[in-house]
Amino acid sequence: MATCLPFGTIPFKPHSPRPAKITCSSTTAQSQLAKQHLLSLISDQDRGLKTQNNPLKLTSIVSAIDDLAALGKDSITTGGSLSATWRLLWTTEKEQLFIIQNASLFGTLTGDVLQVIDVEQRVLNNVITFPPDGVFFVRSDIAVASKQRVNFKFTSAVLRGKNWEIPLPPFGQGWFDTVYLDDEIRVVKDIRGDYLVVDRAPYAWKE
Repeated sequence: MATCLPFGTIPFKPHSPRPAKITCSSTTAQSQLAKQHLLSLISDQDRGLKTQNNPLKLTSIVSAIDDLAALGKDSITTGGSLSATWRLLWTTEKEQLFIIQNASLFGTLTGDVLQVIDVEQRVLNNVITFPPDGVFFVRSDIAVASKQRVNFKFTSAVLRGKNWEIPLPPFGQGWFDTVYLDDEIRVVKDIRGDYLVVDRAPYAWKE
């Protein structure tokens, strides 16, 4: 494990007139600081709803994502650790934010918004829950394209209530890059330039 020295110093060496100034070289330590900075920025943004009307905040968040992505640019994020039930913390995706904001018009509230990925089975479900019984989910096939990119193609969509279900047609394809991934969160940029920050949900969602 890399030892991270206090910022601005190195151990004193005999015959050195004074310590030289350096920064901590631990990428892991830098990534953790950058991650905590990002999580702090989005913590009060109501999954992105408040950011829509705050361009300065959006700029700060995107800058923090870019910093985190730069630290993780050489990492592989499309392996088995990508498989999980991921829960939305923040996004710029207008469709998801519209549903989150306007679910009350249909007599309900939006619950967890999820992305359920199984790399081995090559499937992805985008899920919006409406407790206690409602759910809207879109099924996709996925294929790993590179060390950080996954291609996807929508295959079907379903709107489901307690005792009813309405199938909907699929509507597109694209790709997303997981620019940062650890055992807690995942940060994504997609084909449309949207951003997504998710954490690992404390449960596994099943259809």
